[in-house]
Parts: sequence; structure tokens; C-alpha cells
Amino acid sequence: MELILKEDIIGLGYKNDIVNVKSGYGRNYLIPTGKAVIASESARKVLAENLRQQAGKLAALKAKAEERGNALNGVELVIPAKVSATGVLYGSVTAATVAEELQKKGLEIDRKIITMKDIKTLGDYEAVVHFHKEVEVAVPVKVVSEDAKVEETPVEEVPAVETPEEIAEEA
Repeated sequence: MELILKEDIIGLGYKNDIVNVKSGYGRNYLIPTGKAVIASESARKVLAENLRQQAGKLAALKAKAEERGNALNGVELVIPAKVSATGVLYGSVTAATVAEELQKKGLEIDRKIITMKDIKTLGDYEAVVHFHKEVEVAVPVKVVSEDAKVEETPVEEVPAVETPEEIAEEA
């Protein structure tokens, strides 16, 4: 079944793309929710005319997406996580976790445009942020143990507290 997408659907296509999907997925989900319409001959003509009229607007959207993508260049995330003795994470690091870490760095990124596999072990990974169908940015993600993070922070020396015996010896 050929459909014209009315909005971006990660993993399927972008707005105004003509995609081929199984008929059940199209009839039972995409069309009733308004995410797609059947790609009939008249719908294709309307799509072509709309794309011709919106060419300038689409170029501006792409430029804005490239600008947002350039803000992510050079960004590397280090995510501390609780780890078992065997190196397996308690829980996992997901796209939502990556979005939160980016927000801490002052970058507002919606978790829905981030794709990655769920991370279950320590190591180096990559998350892909889809700003536009032609603008995708890969963000390196390093998952470290929370304990390792605690060891890396310098500990201030605290003066020793005198015991009652030491106080008695001084007197």
C-alpha cells in the first residue's frame, strides 16, 4: 500500500515522502491517526504542487536544521550509570537519557528525534539526532560507572579530629 506521509515518522520516512507499507499498518494506524493519506493520482498531483509552492520554506527549514546540527558538533556525552560487578548496567541508557544530558549542556533536543539502541553495558556508543531528512548528527556517548566518576573527583583533605585521649595528653 502506497501512502503519502503527513509528518515525520522515524524509521519509516519524512513528511511528504511516498512510502510503501503493509496494508494493515496503513489502514489501522497511519490513516486513522492522520499521519498519512493514500497516494492516489490526485493526491500525488496535490503533493507535487504543494512542494513546488513550498520550496523556499523547505529550504529555510533545512537551513535551520543545519544550524541546530552545527550546535551539536564537538559535543561528547559522558553518562554515569550504576553498574553491577560484571559490568552490566542496572537499567539502561536510552534516547531520553541522552536528551536529558544534552539539556544539561544547554541544548534543547526532543527525545523523539534521537535514535540509538538501548545501552546495557559500559563503553562508547553513538546516538543519531535527526533534525531534517537531510541533516543527521551523530553524538558520541560514553557510559561510565558512577563509582569511577566519584574516584575522578578530587577529595579535599579534612583536618583530623582529635580524640579525647589526644586532648587529655595535650593538657
